[in-house]
Amino acid sequence: MTAGVELRVYAELNDFLPSAVRYAAQRRPVRPHQTVKDVVEAAGIPHTEVDLLLVNGESVDFGHRLRPGDRIVAYPMFETLDIGPLTQVRPCPLRDPRFIVDVNLGGLARLMRLMGLDVRADWTADDAALARTAAADHRILLTRDRGLLKRRNVTHGIYIRSDHPLEQMVELVRRLDLADHLTPFSRCLRCGGVVADVAKQDIIDRLEPLTRRYYDTFRRCTDCGRIYWEGSHQQHLEALVARIRAAVSS
Repeated sequence: MTAGVELRVYAELNDFLPSAVRYAAQRRPVRPHQTVKDVVEAAGIPHTEVDLLLVNGESVDFGHRLRPGDRIVAYPMFETLDIGPLTQVRPCPLRDPRFIVDVNLGGLARLMRLMGLDVRADWTADDAALARTAAADHRILLTRDRGLLKRRNVTHGIYIRSDHPLEQMVELVRRLDLADHLTPFSRCLRCGGVVADVAKQDIIDRLEPLTRRYYDTFRRCTDCGRIYWEGSHQQHLEALVARIRAAVSS
């Protein structure tokens, strides 16, 4: 029988484990040349969910080679503690608030854009393309697919636990402490581009007759050109923004 290592994980990392081994040390098999990343992910935990790894009390990176008898401790993301001088897991800061979502998080992407977050959504991209884009653009990958987060070139990612868009939005803001980054109505709901004020006379030929008659203040997406104004939908959107803010702060 192959000699093993001891693995202990803390806080929400236990969500990825079978109930029988949560919140307790467990023995895991280890083979020659396996890394700490191999063992942690074999236990079911995407490496992107880990912010600090200790092996025998020393901070290590994901490529650290294990030996039988090693003791591994894994911690999730720290929202309030600066562990920069200690952790060797991440090569660059995690909390640059730029994101990319997979096809299953369309509702979340819309709410993120409503709240002013920079999120890219390409519904035709496969897992490999999403991982490449996340790495190349330095975006945090959001998904409910653990396998996607285990790809080697995904350095920053979040496994979204809830399956309801509003709960997903609140979960994301709380986990990454994004409340101060929220700027509602600053981005296009269709493409995510920045919206800016535009003079009515510059777009008057694109307006429907009733819109042209009753509205004077407009904004336009600087990327796709979509035009926005405070129509009948505005009250609903403002109520949704208020609901998200209230849930985040509760």
